[in-house]
Amino acid sequence: MRFVLVGVLLAALATAVLAWTKEDYEIFDLVSDLEASEGKGTTFYSWLEVSPTAPLAQINKAYRKKSIELHPDKNPGVRGVHERFARLGVIVNILRSPEGRARYDFFCKNGVPKWRGTGYYYTRFRPGLGTVLIFLTLLTTGLQYLVQMVNYSRDLNRIRQTICDAKLSAWGPKMVQSGGKRKVKVNLGGGPRMDEDGRTVPGKVIDVIVDGDAVYIQDCSGELHELNEKTATPPAFARTWFPTLLRRVFRLAIEGKSEPARIEGEGDEQGEDSDYGANPAAGGTTAPNGTSEAGAQKRGMRAAAVKAGSRRKAARK
Repeated sequence: MRFVLVGVLLAALATAVLAWTKEDYEIFDLVSDLEASEGKGTTFYSWLEVSPTAPLAQINKAYRKKSIELHPDKNPGVRGVHERFARLGVIVNILRSPEGRARYDFFCKNGVPKWRGTGYYYTRFRPGLGTVLIFLTLLTTGLQYLVQMVNYSRDLNRIRQTICDAKLSAWGPKMVQSGGKRKVKVNLGGGPRMDEDGRTVPGKVIDVIVDGDAVYIQDCSGELHELNEKTATPPAFARTWFPTLLRRVFRLAIEGKSEPARIEGEGDEQGEDSDYGANPAAGGTTAPNGTSEAGAQKRGMRAAAVKAGSRRKAARK
């Protein structure tokens, strides 16, 4: 509860410090009216035609010149001349005051707040959808790369510790290297625990082979793989999600372009086969009357067989 009260008090103090004063509101109104009357970007100094560092004497001289120019008696019937002349007097009074001029110079340098319906507020940057997406992409990609760095550092430490434990088990506490290969067990972490049968298990243990200064891990097929710092996967931006997504999209686009060409080629081959099967002259040459020679030969053979059968019947009679 005490921290909540302190936070509320600090927020109230910050609000009081950041609140605009009466003089600030007067400057804001004058700047808004001056730009509406004389043009956007017009300042107190540009309207008086003096530099922002002009001394007070030069400002008074410019005021006398401008007041004669804008005096209502010199401009009878001109619309808005009374408001412009009155505004000129208020502006010069602000510039004549050291505090008022310092305050106006501050807003000229840092920007003048704009009226937002309920008060004067600074215009805040509102990013669009594209900017937000780019920011989120860069942020998530950077965070993923940072995670890769942390994992790489952790894997390096684990590999170094495993190599050290393997050599310690093979060579002894004095680390005197012995010749030949030695197969030892290395605990990868975790304290001893009880299995389902009630036996004590010393944690996650793997078998490694120490051969000289090299340490190997044997897989299920019996093949040996050397364990060194190159085993750990280093971090790379190419393995973050956004470059990986771009590569997959590019690969799918390439495969999508090659698929119609392959299907078209297969369709052409099938069309040739069907044309060959449907062509009546595919099995022989074509006679001038449009019939194939193979078909004519078959019809001739059937006619000869019919004639031979008729002769045999006549001879029997």
